[in-house]
Amino acid sequence: MIRFKPGAPRGVPPRFLSRLSSLALPTAWGAVAVACPLARDDALGARLISSAVLCAVGTGIVLHVRRRMLREVRHARRIAEAAQSVLLRPPPPRVEGLAVAAVHLSADPGARIGGDLYEVTATEHGVRAVIGDVRGHGLGAVRTGAAVLGSFREAAHDEKTLAGVLRRLERAMDRHLRERADGDHPAPDGAPAAEEFVTVLLLEIDPDGEVHALNCGRPWPYRLTGTDAEPLARADPLPPLGLFPLPGDLPTAACGRLLPGDILVLHTDGAEEARDADGRFFPFRDVLTEAARDRPQTPQAVLRAVLTALLDHSVGPPKDDVALLILRNERCSPPTRPTRGASRSATADR
Repeated sequence: MIRFKPGAPRGVPPRFLSRLSSLALPTAWGAVAVACPLARDDALGARLISSAVLCAVGTGIVLHVRRRMLREVRHARRIAEAAQSVLLRPPPPRVEGLAVAAVHLSADPGARIGGDLYEVTATEHGVRAVIGDVRGHGLGAVRTGAAVLGSFREAAHDEKTLAGVLRRLERAMDRHLRERADGDHPAPDGAPAAEEFVTVLLLEIDPDGEVHALNCGRPWPYRLTGTDAEPLARADPLPPLGLFPLPGDLPTAACGRLLPGDILVLHTDGAEEARDADGRFFPFRDVLTEAARDRPQTPQAVLRAVLTALLDHSVGPPKDDVALLILRNERCSPPTRPTRGASRSATADR
């Protein structure tokens, strides 16, 4: 809604009037310089003085416009950073006895977020986390990621099972694709809605450390046990959201128990697919294995080790978005878990 200042001509945006008024003084200086008698004097000295005055006025106008544009750019950047922090907000340092660290590196220069997403939250059903990767990057990927993240933040608390959470994410993705297909929210890169998809991994960590997961096209996280880094599971993933409908049965993968001191490293493809000058992939697992043997072993220490090695390995900025979400079990001893009945059965968890 456009508002007008009192006395301003209707139909003229106030921002235009503000810019016009800011140029009034420099313009007046220029007019005075042009109307000055020296400007009409044929003497060489008068012409030199008049030219110097005009040059100074022109320089002042350029500097004035430049300063104003820089202020507007800084203001727009602050607004963009605030919006980005709301969408991909930093996780709390601790969630129900789990230490947390996360980072996101965008492939777009000047952007803090892109096509990768993550979230971790404590619910009455356990600590639930998501990490995902939208096809491509840029504003189109940000919109898709916002649709998925917004759905997860509600479904993680509302749904009793991970399968229920995943169903909610699928429905949110379907709505987003329908809106794009109808032309309500076209992608800036012009990609058709039929090519849009997102890979997601859902984790649930019970109070006793038992880990369950649903994987739609993601690489499995790594578990750091203090001496090695091993994949959390090796089961075949489900298809990404948006490409095909999910199957009727959504059995969760039982991934064992996260013991006190164990660390989970959730990552997106950009971490494993970064290349050096010779085209060699980043040795992600080797770096994690080395980090697992370092002390002190904290999520922040693992994060620093991975980022340092990744930036040393890569040539320039990342070619793809990189997201890392690291969880460490700092619970002293696993409490007795209440019986949850068939909610853990492979056939009933849907």
